[in-house]
Amino acid sequence: MTETPARAAAALRSTRAIRERADQLLQRARDGRSTWFSVDDDALDGAAADVAALTRDRYPTLEIPYHSRWRHFEAGGVDRLAELHQRLDGLDRWERAAAMIDLVVVSVLLDAGAGPDWKFTEHASGQVLARSEGLAVASWHAFSNGLFSSDPARPLQVDVVGLWDLTAAQLAEAFQVGSENPLVGLEGRVRLLHRLGDALSLVGRPSGLFEGTAEISAHGVLAVLLDGLSGIWLSGNTIGDEPLGDCWRHEAVAGPGLTRGWMPLHKLSQWLAYSLLEPLEQAGVVVTGLDELTGLPEYRNGGLLIDTGVLRLRNPRLAARTWSVGDELVVEWRALTVSLLDELAPLVRSRLGLGAQQMPLACVLEGGTWAAGRASAQRLRGGLPPLSIASDGSVF
Repeated sequence: MTETPARAAAALRSTRAIRERADQLLQRARDGRSTWFSVDDDALDGAAADVAALTRDRYPTLEIPYHSRWRHFEAGGVDRLAELHQRLDGLDRWERAAAMIDLVVVSVLLDAGAGPDWKFTEHASGQVLARSEGLAVASWHAFSNGLFSSDPARPLQVDVVGLWDLTAAQLAEAFQVGSENPLVGLEGRVRLLHRLGDALSLVGRPSGLFEGTAEISAHGVLAVLLDGLSGIWLSGNTIGDEPLGDCWRHEAVAGPGLTRGWMPLHKLSQWLAYSLLEPLEQAGVVVTGLDELTGLPEYRNGGLLIDTGVLRLRNPRLAARTWSVGDELVVEWRALTVSLLDELAPLVRSRLGLGAQQMPLACVLEGGTWAAGRASAQRLRGGLPPLSIASDGSVF
């Protein structure tokens, strides 16, 4: 069969490809052949102990929800979901779920790092929120106020025209952005939502991607997103004219033909897939195979591995530099994070006395690795990640 750019891109849109290639880089680092990182396997157990202890502290009954955007909507103990359900009262099951899907899609796509100086003041509660929680609550209110809908009579939806018409000034106002409250990558976020509108032109709304679905695997959710939304990403990474999205060059990654040297990660798409599980299940859709998705290759999970000594920079002075998302060091850091989270998860479960079915990877992340990474960043650097990444607000 003749290889084409379309087939190569399709091969890179799977968690199997992510894991296989990430495992290559982890083995290479363990063999001492990485330019950037060494791996201290003896530190894994200490990292697992930190994660397990924090999981017990956050969820004493060990009834751990999925790691998803919905946890951020609960910031500050405010039951915003109850308010949304009240406004959706009287609609059928799918219409309620469709509103939740629309909300979580735009919110996740607006979730790339906010930067250290931005915050959002929620006037109703008086809370001042930053980072992921602030972005979540800001996007919640923007959605609730109809910012992404073209129909004033139906504000609780996201539609193509609403996305196309969105301006940077409107998003800045909704997110309270100003000279003293800068948000990293504001223009990039708007361009991303414009391209989301382009990608949804045939289905009308994000929820249209899943309308009529009765049963789907977690990887199937991701496949819908990667196939349907592949053109929205701003990375510019392509094979031929096929967009790859969150997929980056690393010279040591082996693979057949045109896929050689490409390391897929698909972080925001997987974050979105995790975040879609709850509204889909509430709509009555049967979702299977939760552990098909990978751990999220972002700076909280990756930061935990550096802060606990599992990963070590071969040259510690490199931590003082600012890196771009396409730099090989960053690509490798993220890939190693994926593989090491797979190894960390069973160690955490063992310490908590839970099996994989009771505590899928989505719950290990929530319990969990992301929170532990944030805690170590706060303790060691005032919340900053161990590596500085220049972001356009659309990838990492």
